Parts: sequence; C-alpha cells; structure tokens
Amino acid sequence: MSDRGGFTVWFTGLSGAGKTTIADIVGPELERRGGLVEYLDGDVVRTHLSKGLGFSKADRDTNIERIGWVASRFTRAGAWTLVSAISPYRETRAHARGMVEEFGPFVEVFVDTSVDECARRDVKGLYAKAFSGEIKEFTGVSDPYEAPESPEVHIRTEGMPPEESAQAVVRALEERGLLRVDARA
Repeated sequence: MSDRGGFTVWFTGLSGAGKTTIADIVGPELERRGGLVEYLDGDVVRTHLSKGLGFSKADRDTNIERIGWVASRFTRAGAWTLVSAISPYRETRAHARGMVEEFGPFVEVFVDTSVDECARRDVKGLYAKAFSGEIKEFTGVSDPYEAPESPEVHIRTEGMPPEESAQAVVRALEERGLLRVDARA
C-alpha cells in the first residue's frame, strides 16, 4: 500500500473502446509500484452487484451509482481502484466522482474510440445486432453516450496500441502525484 492513499481511475467510453484492456495493463504496473489494486469492470459488476438491472437510463444510472459507491469505499480503504464501465451519462459520472472524492482523487480517463472502430473490434457481434435494431438502447447507436467535457486523461485509441494508452494513464497518475515517477521507465 502506498503512503499516498487511495484513488480511483475511471475509464469511460463506448463498448469495445478498450477500457478493460487498458485497465488490465495499468493494473499490474500499479501493483508493481506497491499499490493494492482493485478492479471494477462494468461487465463483471453487472453479473454480480447489478444482476437483474436492464439498460434503461434509470438502470444504467443505478449500476454506475453502485460502482461509484464501491469505488468510494475502496478509495477510502487506500486501494488504487480501476473502474472500466461505459458510464454513458455525464451527470451519473459526476455523482460517482463526488462519492469517490470524499475519500481521494478521481481521475476520469476518456477512452475515445469511434462507433465504427468499436464495431470493427466487436467480437460479440453486439454492434451488428444494435445496427439491425435487434438490441434496443445500445450506447452509441440507439442510446446516447455523453462524452466527458474535461476528462483528466483523453486517449484516442485508434492507431494507438493499448500499451501506449496505458503508459499515458500511468504518466498522468505520476503528473498528479498519485504515483512516484518510476526511474526504470
């Protein structure tokens, strides 16, 4: 555990943007630097903490509020928390930020990837189903995604390898004093 206390890094973006992939690269680096790292992935949370919720705006807001509350508890306990969740609505992300910031820093990372690129990467075929109307309320297709207006970190993933995106996140954490600068890097 670090003497710097807990914080939350909140990866937001469309389905398939690379949020979890980047978080899964950042996490081991944070562990190497002595952090107790906790992961809150949107898909995993939906199967456990938010089971039974649908994809209406109210259900999405409830899901993100639950994730925000858990992230705030982890932050309070000194964990370095990585959240990867679509979290499509600005107001709900702001509410999650407020819960976390009672106990430590909140770093919003906008994983900015076009709908076309996300659809190209989609191994589950969800975008094809959304484009055909088979899936209703699909973020970025038939339901809105409200991009962050001033995220702490803005990553444009098209043409950027995930490792490079992860390095940008780690550098941002160093610049904010949340991580010591690694002389080995």
